[in-house]
Formats: sequence, structure tokens, C-alpha cells
Amino acid sequence: MVVHLVMFRPRADLTDAQRHALATSLTAALREIPSIRRARVGQRVTHGGGYELLMRTDYPYIAVLEFDDLAGLQAYLAHPAHKELGTRFFETFEDALMYDYDVDDADRGIARLLQGSG
Repeated sequence: MVVHLVMFRPRADLTDAQRHALATSLTAALREIPSIRRARVGQRVTHGGGYELLMRTDYPYIAVLEFDDLAGLQAYLAHPAHKELGTRFFETFEDALMYDYDVDDADRGIARLLQGSG
């Protein structure tokens, strides 16, 4: 499975209209792009964990999209609904990280780590 991970901080000066336009674009992409297998969107939780103090940048929001394979991710990225979402997203975020990962269940993922592949 391939995971597309987006952590982001919206601009402080976003209007309600801009927030709604971003949400509408994201909703449309999730509805219209068939290669998305699962999507989750959430807000950061802080609870006093020691590692929280080590984070240099705060990303209060996250989107996690799952695809069967790299071809599914590439189809998502090429889809017109994603193009619209990307335009809205790049207009509205202050800072963001976007990464793609090839993930396995824990046992296989740990075995890959031990093999040093990556």
C-alpha cells in the first residue's frame, strides 16, 4: 500500500470563504478519484508527551490518503480534481510537508527496516 501524507498549517489570515473552498475541493477529490482506497483528515492532539517539545514546527492538520499501489497515487495526482485541490491548497497553507510511503504490516515493515532498504 502507498500512503500520501500531508501535514500542514493553514495561513493565519484565511477567510471563511477560502477555508470552505479548500474543504470543498478536498471533498470533491475524495469523492471523484477512484484510486483513493481510504482517506483520513484530522487535527493534532497534544497531551504533554516529551517528544512534543522536540518538534520544531507545528502542523495542526493532517491528511492521510491510502492507495493500493504507486499507480493509484499517480492516478490521483494526475486527476483534474486533484489539480483543483492542489491549487486551493497551495493558496491556503503557510507551511506543509508532503510525503509518500510504501507501507506494509508491522512485521514486513520491520523486516524491510532490518534489511536497510531505503
